[in-house]
Amino acid sequence: MPAAIGQELVALLPRLRRFALVLCRSQPLADDLVQGACERALANADSWSPGTKFDAWMFRILRNYWIDHLRRMRTEGMAEDLSQQTQLVGDPGEGPILSRLVLSEVQRAIDHLPQEQREVLLLVCAEDLSYRETAEILGVPIGTVMSRLARARKRLMELTAAA
Repeated sequence: MPAAIGQELVALLPRLRRFALVLCRSQPLADDLVQGACERALANADSWSPGTKFDAWMFRILRNYWIDHLRRMRTEGMAEDLSQQTQLVGDPGEGPILSRLVLSEVQRAIDHLPQEQREVLLLVCAEDLSYRETAEILGVPIGTVMSRLARARKRLMELTAAA
């Protein structure tokens, strides 16, 4: 079974990294989170039931790993200043610049959402998981997922309409 999980993990890595970036908003930390979640998954491969959604299982492991990281940081303190992340590369031409401005505005709006709403928005809208799968990953009722998603969408509309 570990070989099958390894293949599934490799295919899921880009999605896991995207989710990790939403959680922590730091590329190096996101990579560390994905690596740690993968290590946990491989170490606990026997806890995954074949026939169930592997991606939902991995998203839950990643989110729990993130929560553990936050708990550690409360006692140790943060080591990285996120405001110093300037990794955008310039691209000549008006089209790409305007696209980046729009994306930047949307990213800022998403960043202003509460963590719970960002998580639901990514899992449902970007990862195309069902409300039920999202509820299982986050450990909340489906109604809570629907409510958080509705509030996130409404707030995004408000924040981006003013721009």
